[in-house]
Amino acid sequence: MADHEIVQAKSSWLWGWFSWSVASSTMLRTAEKKILSCLKTAYRGWYVDVGPVVGTADKIWTISLNEESSKTPIVLLHGLGSGVALWCLNLDALAIHRPVYAIDLLGFGRSSRPTFSNEAEEAEKQLVRSVEEWRREMQLEEFILLGHSMGGFLAASYAMHHPQRVKHLILADPWGFPEKPSDAAARMHLPFWVKAIAFAVQPLNPLWAVRLAGPFGQWLIEKTRPDIVKKFSPMLDDTSVISQYIHQCNAQTPTGESAFHAMMQGFGWAKNPIVKRMHKLSNDIPITLLYGSRSWVDNTTGETIKETRPSSYVNVQVITGAGHHVYADRSETFNKYVSEACALTDSTPQLRSSNVRSYPKAISNQEIDAVLNEALEARRPGEQDLETSRPRSS
Repeated sequence: MADHEIVQAKSSWLWGWFSWSVASSTMLRTAEKKILSCLKTAYRGWYVDVGPVVGTADKIWTISLNEESSKTPIVLLHGLGSGVALWCLNLDALAIHRPVYAIDLLGFGRSSRPTFSNEAEEAEKQLVRSVEEWRREMQLEEFILLGHSMGGFLAASYAMHHPQRVKHLILADPWGFPEKPSDAAARMHLPFWVKAIAFAVQPLNPLWAVRLAGPFGQWLIEKTRPDIVKKFSPMLDDTSVISQYIHQCNAQTPTGESAFHAMMQGFGWAKNPIVKRMHKLSNDIPITLLYGSRSWVDNTTGETIKETRPSSYVNVQVITGAGHHVYADRSETFNKYVSEACALTDSTPQLRSSNVRSYPKAISNQEIDAVLNEALEARRPGEQDLETSRPRSS
């Protein structure tokens, strides 16, 4: 009843504080277009109707590049609080030789925001099911699946449920893989007052402060996480659009964030960690794990996975100087590793552990620029922003 009263009392100060969220979908679209306008490769964006996966008529916002290529496509799944535009440092390089698809996961970005289950396993299944329905509507038979952070968690879960669809699983600093250690709190050496605040806000969604800040949410992001904004300076003259984009991604109803909250056990761990379920993942699916050397994510899990899959292709790379946002911190190195993994998938039908040592030579920056410039001559930059849904497959 309280929520209903807030909505109706439009003249109150409380409504005035939160009314900025009404326009956030338009502002989000504007910020996204401004970021993606810096791409050299033509792209298009549209809504894919996935039907009643969680809500009654769910839609997933999708962008694509180089769809005409006959090579194996790559599908990108973002992390918590993110969206398709934050792949801007990677899209051009990845689209040189193959189709690239990036989606706003259900409950995030510009996609529908249905109410997910508050049970960890069911929320995970709902998100995985939404990706599969998206794949079915897109009529993609096989693809390379890349997920960052929470997107890596979901990518691994998807590969377990639909192994015949995933030709290569690429995990970028994936969240939710290791088990939570029994002495996790002691290891962090936090003062008592910090532990008390963490306990008090535990029932809240992780990004609650951004919404509580109301119209000052963008300012809060810029002041608390200036490092994230600076990562995109090589591509954007005005990096403030990044903080605006992140703010607008998280200013709307946080249903996807609530699903993450249901799946997490403390912010850093999952209730159902992937490492305990790796036996469910087909040994035929090659895995590339890319960690940041300065990330808070435990990269020793990658070596554990490698040891438990002795005959499978498991390539673990720790990128020097990169943090959790490894795709942006060292984008050129990240793009090289991903491109090499994709090329190896194309050239070798069945990857095994023996193929890890014969990993292809890294692509130089000059080679990337030469190929990219040649490809761009045949394309006309721009976006076909279709604000309609693609008809569902029968």
